[in-house]
Amino acid sequence: MTNSWTDIKNTDLVVIMGGNAAEAHPCGFKWVTEAKANRGAKLIVVDPRFTRSASVADYYAPIRPGTDIAFLNGVINYCIANDKVQWEYVKAFTNATYLVKDGFDYKDGLFTGYDETRRDYDKSTWDYQIGPDGFIVVDDTLADPRCVWNLLKKHVSIYTPELVERICGTPKDKFLKVAQMISETSAKDKYMTSMYALGWTQHSKGSQNIRNMAMLQLILGNIGVRGGGMNALRGHSNIQGLTDIGLMSHLIPGYLNIPVDAEVNLDKYLSTRKFAPLRPNQTSYWQNYKKFFVSFQKSMWGDAAKTENDWAYDYLPKLDVPSYDILRAFELMHLGQMNGYFCQGFNPLLAFPNRKKLTVALSKLKWLVIMDPLDTETARFWENHGEYNDVDTAKIQTEVIQLPATCFAEDTGSLVNSGRWLQWHWAGGTPPGEAKSDVWIMAQLGQRLKALYQKEGGPFPDPIVNLTWNYQDPGDPTPEELAKELNGSALQTVTDPNDPTKTILQQGKQLVSFAALRDDGSTACACWIYSGCFNEAGNNMARRDNNDRDDTGVFPNWAWSWPVNRRILYNRASADVSGKPWDPSRKLMEWNGTAWTGYDVPDIAPNAKPDVVGPFIMNAEGTGRLFARALMREGPFPVHYEPFESPIANPLNPKIRGNPVSRVFKNDLEQFGDAKDFPYAATSYRLTEHFHYWTKHSKINASLQPEFFVEISEELAKEKNIAPGGWVKVWSNRGSVRAKALVTKRIKPLMCDGKTVHVVGIPLHWGFMGEARKGFGPNSLTPFVGDANAETPEFKAFLVDIEPTTGPVA
Repeated sequence: MTNSWTDIKNTDLVVIMGGNAAEAHPCGFKWVTEAKANRGAKLIVVDPRFTRSASVADYYAPIRPGTDIAFLNGVINYCIANDKVQWEYVKAFTNATYLVKDGFDYKDGLFTGYDETRRDYDKSTWDYQIGPDGFIVVDDTLADPRCVWNLLKKHVSIYTPELVERICGTPKDKFLKVAQMISETSAKDKYMTSMYALGWTQHSKGSQNIRNMAMLQLILGNIGVRGGGMNALRGHSNIQGLTDIGLMSHLIPGYLNIPVDAEVNLDKYLSTRKFAPLRPNQTSYWQNYKKFFVSFQKSMWGDAAKTENDWAYDYLPKLDVPSYDILRAFELMHLGQMNGYFCQGFNPLLAFPNRKKLTVALSKLKWLVIMDPLDTETARFWENHGEYNDVDTAKIQTEVIQLPATCFAEDTGSLVNSGRWLQWHWAGGTPPGEAKSDVWIMAQLGQRLKALYQKEGGPFPDPIVNLTWNYQDPGDPTPEELAKELNGSALQTVTDPNDPTKTILQQGKQLVSFAALRDDGSTACACWIYSGCFNEAGNNMARRDNNDRDDTGVFPNWAWSWPVNRRILYNRASADVSGKPWDPSRKLMEWNGTAWTGYDVPDIAPNAKPDVVGPFIMNAEGTGRLFARALMREGPFPVHYEPFESPIANPLNPKIRGNPVSRVFKNDLEQFGDAKDFPYAATSYRLTEHFHYWTKHSKINASLQPEFFVEISEELAKEKNIAPGGWVKVWSNRGSVRAKALVTKRIKPLMCDGKTVHVVGIPLHWGFMGEARKGFGPNSLTPFVGDANAETPEFKAFLVDIEPTTGPVA
């Protein structure tokens, strides 16, 4: 989230698109109801199903799964055509006035530089014109046809209400009503907040879905303000924390990057991470990258990381591919190129796409380690459970080792919520049987591996044997010790760079914040964005002061929010170029003539003059990006692409299937289904009564939603002769499932490109383990392809067929 759950109460308009907060985030949805009750805020829901969120919305519009970009580009086109733009904000705080290179162009669904063979672009023209002074060339009048604004205006002009209806199936009048309601928040005293979740991320163009709404929010002036923002609703209480500390194959904690093969030394690695400002006097805070990186290396390897060995740069792995994401991992496994898999707190057999492929892949491993508090389907993939897991156990030779772990309620530590709040919690019980904490298990493995390397050596044991491990009990570090390590400390006394006689921090002290980080080896910090969470003031994550001065929704002394306890990112943008709040009744930050003051921690240098330094300090431009340059694989502007499995051809270019730059493995390409064989659009979703695949192990939850079902419209049920509550078979090109049919008014047929499109909704909470009745999940049907930027699987839009069938034999 750019903002926070508690800030939603400040909004005038909530748009839930790509999520279902009332059902999937019922506690957080409280703040939507507060905004409606106390501010008269309106709620819009755009979704393929009439969800529980839609049931309390002021306006609902249906949409075909996988067509959000066409809808949002249509809204942007509407705002531009009707002059519903926060012009002062756009001209001062976005890159609208910047000129783009002459070679850049867009035509028929593709940008300049596309190579069909490589499924990738030459992005050299996707950049700004740079003047002789080394800065971006600007046209403040917006008259030049090469300025970002005019290129964007041209790009979205094709997304008329008629084309939106043709692609999305959203009736024209409903689209126009939504566009009109959204456009009203271009006023300086009206703000909109966007709430989205997996309904946007789980697409082959999921990253562009999110960016599309962020562009709209910039145009409306809704980023950095109270009641505005882009608010990602995390599916787990600590998914935000997982990404923050870099538990992905291409990241280092704090959103730093793992080096690639070509970056043979530290100088080469840092050469592409200088982040020099592209406009005069801009902050470009990523210029401090080396400080973050060196401090991370010192936290990992201590004295072994020194200037003579480039701070142990060679200890880090080097990527030979962009990432080893879950899809690539299981592809390698499927090819027999992976020997072992360590699965911690995950249930891939239900959570990853194309379950048949997953089973084959797991069966080719030599060993599989499961570290989980529950007996998961992945741990039992080798057991035959009839139609629910029809495998030949005798032929599966994978050795499976289960390490029972603790549940979150049995642990002490911090969880990072959607709003970036690190909230400390305490164990509510003791684990049963032989269950041990994740930390204990990993520490034991680490110590034993280290002992083996020390005894037996190896080609390069240094990264293991030199790991910093300064815990009171090396076999079981405490959560407090780990938290302090994430916060960072001074390895040597830190002085003021402008006055070496002035001491900022004594040796051995916890860092106050990342402002004290140095690139000379004098500081250690495992995750720079967490610096400040556990400093000399104590465990700030454990704070429980719910005072909220002037009822702003900031709650600055409740827990701790990264970075530096800032609750609303880009909050300098809540004030105009002179530093005065756009809406004085919702003041957040204000320039008093010498410094920034207000309710939140300024997201800018406290003394940065408002008419000089831009609010988007992490960007080299100092502004928000309507034009993304080469940072998105599909292009600098979002384009509508159909899902890889779609009931219609792409109206913009029928020759383009799916996202033209998504990675597709050969065998998976051959398994994509076509509408002639699988005529119905399907999507997955979640239920309030269950949490992913956990709560089917609980009798209470299992009794509330005991049985797998699929949801279809009355019209489709009549067409296929399916009785309410009757059994149906649903199948795709990858597998089939059997389920009860929930025939409902909540899903309606849509008219898309002259064709009636029926939608099948498939919830995901069942498997063959636990207390609930055995069932299936949508991943038995979904394609093995992901988002082009993040590789998140496309679970939200695929093709199926459906027919009535008989139930299981009693």
